[in-house]
Amino acid sequence: MKHVDLFRNFLNDEVNLNQTRVDSLETSIDAIKKFVRESDWEPKIVRWVGQGSWAHKTIIKPVDAGEFDADLLVMVSPVEGWEATNYIDELYWEFKASSTYGDMVRRYSHCVTISYANDKKIDIAPCVIGRAYAGSIEVCNRNTNQFEKSAPEEYTSWLIQRNTWSGSNSFRKVTRLIKYLRDIKGTFKCTSIMLTTLLGERVSAFDQNSANVADTPTTLKTIFDRLDDWLQAREVKPMVSNPCLYGEDFASDMTQDQYANLRTVIHRYRGWIDDAFAETDRSESIGKWQRVFGEAFAKDVVLEEAVEVSKTAVASARQVFGAIADTSGDLVTLLGRFGAQVIPRGIRNLPHMRRPTWQVSPTPSMSVVVKAELYASRGFNKLRDINSADILPPGRWVQFRATAANGLPLIGEEYDVQWRITNTGRVARAHNALRGEFYPSDTRGYRWERLEYRGVHVAEAFVIRKRGNIQIGKSEPFLVAVE
Repeated sequence: MKHVDLFRNFLNDEVNLNQTRVDSLETSIDAIKKFVRESDWEPKIVRWVGQGSWAHKTIIKPVDAGEFDADLLVMVSPVEGWEATNYIDELYWEFKASSTYGDMVRRYSHCVTISYANDKKIDIAPCVIGRAYAGSIEVCNRNTNQFEKSAPEEYTSWLIQRNTWSGSNSFRKVTRLIKYLRDIKGTFKCTSIMLTTLLGERVSAFDQNSANVADTPTTLKTIFDRLDDWLQAREVKPMVSNPCLYGEDFASDMTQDQYANLRTVIHRYRGWIDDAFAETDRSESIGKWQRVFGEAFAKDVVLEEAVEVSKTAVASARQVFGAIADTSGDLVTLLGRFGAQVIPRGIRNLPHMRRPTWQVSPTPSMSVVVKAELYASRGFNKLRDINSADILPPGRWVQFRATAANGLPLIGEEYDVQWRITNTGRVARAHNALRGEFYPSDTRGYRWERLEYRGVHVAEAFVIRKRGNIQIGKSEPFLVAVE
């Protein structure tokens, strides 16, 4: 499912740089411009040009709540007798002598950087106009003392055109989403300029007003699928050319190993995106989108559904037993009153349940059953065997055991048993303990859990073959009701 509204909220709440920081950035940039104009820096300023994600409107909120970067080009006329290094060094010394910026300034190969602690960095890069020939634009490389051709405004125009073709700013939104994916996963390295170019090349004039870019999630799927197709067709690292400057390769600093990893990871995420998009069950689809973008995606909806399972149970009870049935109380009360038939089927695939990141065999080769025993304390004083949906007292311990369908234990070094433990209800929510993650076995095929929060909770066993990291079996959910 697409969940257009959820994507809109996710972008606004989690991905986009918040307006307060945007306003702060613009205020800081205005102050920097004023300072440079009023300084003794010799070059004549022709104009100022934004560059990078700020200018391209693809800037995102740092996922670690740290600093973000913005690039500002100061376009100047050439100074007779100046070499490339002079433009950066002389600008640096102007800032260094300032009581405002003296402790904030650093210089690098192509720019002077002003750092605002725990907030942002603004790179000011001199660009010389008309030095080599009329209309030429060159950045200054301080390390090599060379002038280098550049086409920043043309590149920005190229991206604007792609965004126009996609409609509703969906290209920009998708670029932000994929940069966010890169940053939260940390599973591949790709510079923002290279990534943005790769994505921009996947959009053409034929997409304008087409169903391929009808909305943000559809555009995400379209562009990501095309990117994966392009990468899979190229096993050896290709050039990623600047579309506006012949000969510049944005992939020049990427190694073959880094490219191979990028190719593998993008292919994996393409499968996850396609799976989430195609899923017709709402809760399952949200859970699959969370596998892509993390638990921040649709987090309010996810928490609400985890807490409100009792409402669904009330509706089920009234449907089965009639409108006059006593449906007061929470899910545990209803379970005691009416039995397991009031348990909502949706408890099996709540959105906050983590979806497997390993491969799942299309033809599972192992039937898995979960058995459970109640203990007074962990490892001591067994009280009894328990069945799924039994109502149990808090403070006790449960030992879960994954077995084959014939009751035999799962043995063999080639297998790993992972447990997904999911809590529901208001009490678990109040303790920030809805969980839903995967946990390893304590010993082979066994898992201990303490009964703590009133509600109906879920334990599931997943059997993964270590060779290939492929899921070959999964149990039915084992329901644990805690008084």
